[in-house]
Amino acid sequence: MTSRLLRLPRAVGLLLRLVIGVTFVYASLDKIANPEGFAQAIFYYRMLPAVLLHPFALYLPWLELVAGLALILGVARRGSALLIALMTAMFIVAIMAALARGLDISCGCFDTDSGHSVGADLLWRDALLLAGCFLLLFQRR
Repeated sequence: MTSRLLRLPRAVGLLLRLVIGVTFVYASLDKIANPEGFAQAIFYYRMLPAVLLHPFALYLPWLELVAGLALILGVARRGSALLIALMTAMFIVAIMAALARGLDISCGCFDTDSGHSVGADLLWRDALLLAGCFLLLFQRR
């Protein structure tokens, strides 16, 4: 029986964990400090019902922080990579929906006040993050 797990050099796995984990920790900080601004950024996507807007804005940044720290520290590595992959996939869907509807909005990614505008470059960045998560998910220990 052949294993479907990848053999990545340890340094590559560590580098992926650090880059992805630090990205998510950094992305969480402004959102945690400014939940109202993050709720407004989410609102502009016009994808969530009003009843979910504030709980989403309050809890998502903490999930980003915990998952990012866990990935950096190597605690529950596959679980944190899976959580980050799911969040990244959700971000990709939101960005694609905003682009398809022609919305000219800030992504709310790292800065809730005047962040990067939604565009194809964000899709590429998130696709790379998602690919990195998949490599970590299927990495042999």
